[in-house]
Amino acid sequence: MEELLAGYRRFRAARWPSQRETLEALARDGQKPHTLAIACCDSRVAPEMIFDCAPGDVFTVRNIANLVPPYAPDTANHGTSAALEFAVRVLRVRRIAVIGHSSCGGIAALLHEPPPEARDFVANWVRIAEPARKRAVRFADDPVEAARRAEIESVRVSLENLMTFPWIASAHNAGELGVYGFYFDVPSGTLREVTAEGERLITEGAG
Repeated sequence: MEELLAGYRRFRAARWPSQRETLEALARDGQKPHTLAIACCDSRVAPEMIFDCAPGDVFTVRNIANLVPPYAPDTANHGTSAALEFAVRVLRVRRIAVIGHSSCGGIAALLHEPPPEARDFVANWVRIAEPARKRAVRFADDPVEAARRAEIESVRVSLENLMTFPWIASAHNAGELGVYGFYFDVPSGTLREVTAEGERLITEGAG
């Protein structure tokens, strides 16, 4: 607990003074985030860090392997889908960004089975990305590249699944909602945009 409290004290001393007015305005006027970020739970890949966002900029959903399930409006619990609905239909964000990353434990669980202690929920959840595993099979002779390809393909799976939500597809087709995929390499700190056609490195210093 002391680690958390020490961090809070650093926040109050170093960051609160500069962010006080912003947070007071957000509390008074409500949030109006410009982007919905769908990212992995992995502690190394916080979207607010990667995109250097201020409070109120990004509505963030984090789950194992940054996955979006297909549209399924039933009586089951759908945490990610509920967040999509709120961000797109209530907050009316202008874009959705799916952010995959290197060394993803969720994708490792998809490729090699999760550890025995994480099979109540993880095993079934990562099967959402089964198409990504199948697309990476051709790299099976190179396990490192196979994992990387599966991580990138998982972003594409999420982008494809986003389009199964009718109100996302309609807003996107009308030009009212941008939908983007990214891949963050943890050791190098580099970012690639992921599209249906391929990937491109985001260059530093560009406007």
